[in-house]
Amino acid sequence: MIFFALIVSHLWIFIPRHCKLFSVIFLTSFFNLLISFNMPDAIIQQIKDRLDIVEVISSYLKLEKTGINFRAPCPFHQEKKPSFFVSPARQMFKCFGCGASGSVFDFVMKMEGIEFPEALKLLANKAGIALPQYQPHLRSERTLLLEICELATRFFEKQLQSTAWGKHCQQYLQKRGLSEQTIKQWRLGYAPAQWRALSDFLISRGYQKNDILKCGLAVQQEQNKNFYDRFRHRIVFPVFNHNGEVIGFGARKIDFAPLDVNTTKAQNDDQSPKYINTPATVLYDKGRVLYGMHLAKTAIHQKDFCILTEGYMDVILSHQAGFTNTVSASGTALTAAQLQIIKRHTVNLYLAFDRDTAGSLATMRGIDLAQKEDFNIKIILTPNDKDPADIISENVSAWHSFVGQAKDIIAFYFDEAFSKFDCQSAQGKKEIAMFLLPYIKKISNRIVQSHWLDVLAQRLNVSPQAILEEWNKISLVDNHTHHYADHQGQANNSGQTAEALSALSKQKNRFDLLQEKILTLIFKQPSCLQNISEKDFYLFSPALQSVFNLLKEKNYSIAPSLEKEILDLAQDEQTKTILCDCLFGAEMEETADVSQEMNLCLQNLRFLVWQQELKHYSEQLKTAEREGDLQKKNELAEKINFLTKNKPVVF
Repeated sequence: MIFFALIVSHLWIFIPRHCKLFSVIFLTSFFNLLISFNMPDAIIQQIKDRLDIVEVISSYLKLEKTGINFRAPCPFHQEKKPSFFVSPARQMFKCFGCGASGSVFDFVMKMEGIEFPEALKLLANKAGIALPQYQPHLRSERTLLLEICELATRFFEKQLQSTAWGKHCQQYLQKRGLSEQTIKQWRLGYAPAQWRALSDFLISRGYQKNDILKCGLAVQQEQNKNFYDRFRHRIVFPVFNHNGEVIGFGARKIDFAPLDVNTTKAQNDDQSPKYINTPATVLYDKGRVLYGMHLAKTAIHQKDFCILTEGYMDVILSHQAGFTNTVSASGTALTAAQLQIIKRHTVNLYLAFDRDTAGSLATMRGIDLAQKEDFNIKIILTPNDKDPADIISENVSAWHSFVGQAKDIIAFYFDEAFSKFDCQSAQGKKEIAMFLLPYIKKISNRIVQSHWLDVLAQRLNVSPQAILEEWNKISLVDNHTHHYADHQGQANNSGQTAEALSALSKQKNRFDLLQEKILTLIFKQPSCLQNISEKDFYLFSPALQSVFNLLKEKNYSIAPSLEKEILDLAQDEQTKTILCDCLFGAEMEETADVSQEMNLCLQNLRFLVWQQELKHYSEQLKTAEREGDLQKKNELAEKINFLTKNKPVVF
């Protein structure tokens, strides 16, 4: 690796200028491969030893402990029931819905959308491990663009601190209520009025025009191919990714009068938008980024709710006011992808939008999307002409009060309906009912449903029966749930009894462990299920019998999609945890001869059941002797004799 790097560094000066771009692309890809194949295993293992996969994934998702593992809704596909599991014992993750699985490196690569070298660097930093240094010529495009965005941020910060217009913008921000510390924490800046102030600065630092364009920091004219800065004479808000790296920018138009500026003001076009943002780039997909999440994620975890606002200033001032669990969908309408990011940390969502017309429409869109993602939603209601930033600037305690009085989603819908329609007229009452009933129908809890139906009848001053008749006309698709048989198999010819199996299954003992080991082996090699005879089938719990039947239907094969179906068979958390552990265990199972190992486990399982039956009948025999029940005594003695003669072989 070092030899290769030395050769490249010496030959670089001889490569023609017009060929260097293609050389960089080729060498970057080749070098990334070299890193992944040649990085010493000891360093990779050292990183794995230093980092707990649960802690790493917890910085992205809200994990819930279940048995010995942890689970969460999968971040890689949309789902309502969590099927994403993390095993601290095995230091691996697996989604039984979409099939994504692997180590902490695999998770970070998939989550961040990066390649192995970048994941290696990120995790090494987390672990406090220094990596060998390689040639800067070969850094990836993503790394290069991150460098440019970081340098641009420093440029904007410097302009805010040192120029006349920058200081004027500082005064404006402070007038809005931002402290000096807050301005620095969020790295706010000022974009100068000149056409190419930033671009010329970046080019002077050795960066290419095309790379500046790729960052979205410049715009190229179609006619003459000239380019100019995208952000000019604006207050700049850097946008950060999950790790706090700058990936884009938002910029506010300066439409306020200067206080005392001895410079020529560059006029913004009066028709230009109040805010403009970085377009979609390699780094920045605005539909998948939440402004402030890099600072809010820990607080969202701790407080178990997220406040979602509309603007940059709303987020910044809310954080300054103590609500560090606030984010915004800056530069775009709220998307399902953004809600999925929030759902990694909490399912409790407070929507705080302006109450003007645009804000109200945005609120309705946000509610509709959040309901589809099964969020517990509340609405923070503010005065018509006030957004969160205005309220906090004027009175911080008022914002605390508004958040504390956040309305339940259904209560919000009631307010919307009764403000839109006339509740005194027959037609108005019909419109209100038709507006509200579909939302009430979506409530899963029947008691809460009944409460809101009663409230609706009372507020409309109509009979509950009339509401119920309209209610029954509304059809919503119910989620299909798998059920397994809740009855135990009957005793078979060997004298096995439901009582004996029940006694064994009441505690976590060797019987349970053997069942789970057999299930793990079957998940490892499904064809081994054919080793279980009909007689042995009833040794297993109804839940496992259902799994066996499903595998038989699927011709003894397990596809990733089937794993999710297997988990859906569980009707309780304990069973789901067992199934998950066994699916995990199958991937780590190292038994050479799975069939032989399974037969051994079956023999031991038969012996345990035989042992429990013998104990069960012996206790009944003592009772029959005490009670003088001769007939029952003889029947039990015959069963004990049969069991004694048919003792299973055990190894």
